[in-house]
Amino acid sequence: MISANQVADFFLAFAKEHGDYISQLKLQKMVYYADAWFLVNNGKALINEDFEAWVHGPVVRSLYHRFKEYRSNPILEDVNFPELDGTHTEHLIDIYDVFGKFSGYQLEQMTHDEQPWIEARGSCAPDEACENIIDKETTLKFYTKVADEV
Repeated sequence: MISANQVADFFLAFAKEHGDYISQLKLQKMVYYADAWFLVNNGKALINEDFEAWVHGPVVRSLYHRFKEYRSNPILEDVNFPELDGTHTEHLIDIYDVFGKFSGYQLEQMTHDEQPWIEARGSCAPDEACENIIDKETTLKFYTKVADEV
């Protein structure tokens, strides 16, 4: 496994290298989808941190605190590509190619329509703070089903 910070650093460095910038909202969802699809394709999680079912979608709390000063602005932190093996690098490039074209808001809406976040929110009101963990087994089952339907 690698850390959520390594995944974030990869996406930020990759985006900057390609003339793009990423907001915290978008970054959180990109890390979420990277973990979910690695789980489906490799049978194990990409990162060991859990995602919480926050109002605006899945969030890794440590990443939130690292980048909270940017609020909804692009993250301009100067980061380098982390040292990753080829499997992780290829996976993250694939995730960026698929999900990088969407805005943070679009990615938020996508997660709001998907079972893992909905289930973790439980009875929480739409605008209610929630720290419930998104179950990785539910994530695996849901996205495996999505993959099978494609």
